[in-house]
Amino acid sequence: MSDHQQLKIMSWNVNGLRAVMKKEFVTCIHDLDPDILLLQETKLQEDQRTDEMIRLLSYESFWSYSTVKKGYSGVAAYSKQTPDRVTTSFSMPEFDNEGRVIRLDYPGFILFNVYFPNGQMSDERLQYKLDFYDWFLTYANQLKDQGKSLIVTGDFNTAHNEIDLKNPGPNAKRSGFLRVERDVLDRMIDMGYVDTFRHFYPEKVKYSWWSYRFNARKNNAGWRIDYFFVTKDIIDKGVVKNAFIDNDVFGSDHCPVGIVINI
Repeated sequence: MSDHQQLKIMSWNVNGLRAVMKKEFVTCIHDLDPDILLLQETKLQEDQRTDEMIRLLSYESFWSYSTVKKGYSGVAAYSKQTPDRVTTSFSMPEFDNEGRVIRLDYPGFILFNVYFPNGQMSDERLQYKLDFYDWFLTYANQLKDQGKSLIVTGDFNTAHNEIDLKNPGPNAKRSGFLRVERDVLDRMIDMGYVDTFRHFYPEKVKYSWWSYRFNARKNNAGWRIDYFFVTKDIIDKGVVKNAFIDNDVFGSDHCPVGIVINI
């Protein structure tokens, strides 16, 4: 990458890549034109990918799949630049096997695409989610402590503060807005990670996910659960120029979120 190249990095939980491919996804990505695109919840196995998915608009693609359940979880990354290194296995079978993380090393930063677990199914899944958070932050902090600049994006499955969801009161006892989950995001801030959207727009009410029920999207009764967190050094150097949430992009129950950086 040349000096001060501007990059647009986008993240989108597509809630099934096969489904969204039928909804003008390729045209949408062509128009959005991200330099790096991170997808969550692809719901694919390796042999279910089409050539169009693998070679989308001449991006290079990188994949991680669930090995415990078909049609479940899975993440993908599309990049115009070839990363220096790509990691999809982290020697943690209990987390690797759901296909939730891709690490991409670029000159100047390490990018994580993460589909954090949903804790609503059961107490066991809530504990799995909390354990996953702990493992991931321990892993990321080791890199941060070595002086690495990190960008962490994806579906965190947690709204941080009351401004981040339409109905905080009724959801206070529901996974996704439990105090114990919100505390994790508080801890991230304390550890020196910056929520890029809140950095630029501290008071702005904008959501990235809406239930398919109750006309939630039409009524904008949503949650902001998709994030770009960066290590504080990236903010201090003025690398991040903007953060955005593309509410007018349809095709999934989530919309894309992104940042623009100068690197």
